Amino acid sequence: MSLKAGDIITFERTFTVRDVELFTEISGDEGNHHITPDEQGRLVIQGLLTATLPTKVGGDHNVLARTMNFEFIRPVFTGDTIMCEVQIDQYERQENNRTALMALFSCKNQHEKEVLKGAFSGIIL
Repeated sequence: MSLKAGDIITFERTFTVRDVELFTEISGDEGNHHITPDEQGRLVIQGLLTATLPTKVGGDHNVLARTMNFEFIRPVFTGDTIMCEVQIDQYERQENNRTALMALFSCKNQHEKEVLKGAFSGIIL
């Protein structure tokens, strides 16, 4: 798929307890809220695990990130389904035969509440 400015790409994921366990092991982020269930039996997803949603979209298009900006708005819990919408803001060929891009993203939970937003820029390899 060839990208262009204005394109919107979406990706959806439901986070599981196993996702949190694996990310805890890899990242070392062992805050109590990530390992001790709340009164509803849920764990809080690590912010950077939630941030893998827009980075997955970038990875699908071979984007080598240069900058990433995340604003974590509200917690995400195990069992939540998060829809990530990435909008290509700028897309331009450079002299070195690479393509630079900037994108904005918003992630919302199954209740349509925004949980994460931000932007990234990079080059396509």
